[in-house]
Amino acid sequence: MSAASVEQPFHDEEPVTLTTIADEIMERHPGYRVEIIGGHLLVTPSPDAPHARALTGLMIPFIAAGLHGGETETLQNVGLWLPTGAEDYAIPDLVVVDADIDDHLVENNAYDPACFRLVLEVTSGNWKDDLKTKVAAYAEAKVPVYVVVDRKHQRLHVLTDPVGSTYENHRPHAPGELVTLPDSIGAKVTLDVAEILKAGRPKTSD
Repeated sequence: MSAASVEQPFHDEEPVTLTTIADEIMERHPGYRVEIIGGHLLVTPSPDAPHARALTGLMIPFIAAGLHGGETETLQNVGLWLPTGAEDYAIPDLVVVDADIDDHLVENNAYDPACFRLVLEVTSGNWKDDLKTKVAAYAEAKVPVYVVVDRKHQRLHVLTDPVGSTYENHRPHAPGELVTLPDSIGAKVTLDVAEILKAGRPKTSD
C-alpha cells in the first residue's frame, strides 16, 4: 500500500513529535494508515475491495505452505520498526514473521525488523512509495525478501539480498509467470502472477 507525504498540520510553540501527529491523524480519520519513513509522514486512505481481495488471495499459498503456525506466522498490517529515523516505522500489507514476534516489540506497536522474513505491499494510488521509498527503507532494515504487487504496471516485483539502501536482486515478473520465492522465508511458496494481478483489479459486470 502506498501514500503521499503529509506536511505537519500543527503550529504549536512546543515541538510535536511525528508519532504524536500520526496518532492524531489516525484518531481524526479512522481507517487511514499512517507511517513514518525517512522522517516523513505517509498517509494512506482505506484500501479498495480489489486491494483487500488480492491480499486475501495472497495469504492462501503462504498458509498452505505451512508458514502460519509453528516457526512462522503470516500476518497483515504489522508494524515494522525502521532504522531510517528516530521515529520511523512502516506497516506492510502482508508479512511472514518469526513466531516469537511478540517478544520483540520495540515501541508504537512496531517490531524489530530481525523478526521479518518477508514483507509484501499491494500498490494503491501512489505506487511510487512502494517501488522506491519503501525499497530503501526495507533494505536498510535488512528485510530479506520484499514483494510488490504492482497494480499500476501489472507486474509482481521480487527483491532479495538487501545491501545498504537497495536490494542487489530486483526481478519484475509479468502475467503468465509462476514465481517461487526464496527458501529463506521458511517454505516453498509459488505465486501465480496472473492470478494475483487479476484479484487486484476491480470486478466488471457482464
